[in-house]
Order: sequence, then C-alpha cells, then structure tokens
Amino acid sequence: MPEQASQSQPPQRTIVVASTKSVGIAIALSIFFGPLGMLYSTIAGAAIMFIVNLLAVFLTAGLGLIVTWPIGIVWAAMAASSHNKNLLSRAN
Repeated sequence: MPEQASQSQPPQRTIVVASTKSVGIAIALSIFFGPLGMLYSTIAGAAIMFIVNLLAVFLTAGLGLIVTWPIGIVWAAMAASSHNKNLLSRAN
C-alpha cells in the first residue's frame, strides 16, 4: 500500500535562489576602481584586466590605460548582463 501512496504524490521541486547583478553598479565600480571594481561582475576578467593594466602602465608610461580602462568597463557590464541572462535561462 505505501507504494501506491508515493506514486500519487506530486514530484518535489527544488528552488534555487540567486541574486542578479546590477549592470549599473558593475559599470560604476569599474569606472572608479578599474579591475578591482570588476571583481563584482567577473573574477577571471578582473584578474586578466589587472595584468593587462599593469603591462599597459609599465610599457606605455600609463598612456595605455586610455585604451584598457574602457575595455574593462565594457567587460564588467557584459559580464553582469551575461550573469543575469544565465540566471533567467536556468529558471525556465
């Protein structure tokens, strides 16, 4: 009899709660703090941009940051947006 009772119960659903990342905050943090601000949206990207920025500072006397800093800002925004899209696709 217990076998029939277990078959009539609906299957249990697991709910995973995860927070989204704000693209605006990711942009603001990366504008003001550069690669350290990118840690909010992407840890691997922050590590890569930290190394790239160090190379840009040493090889171009800091002028390379004119190029690398905006790249980090865009990367942070894209990483936060991608994180949110992945959360939404997992929910469906």
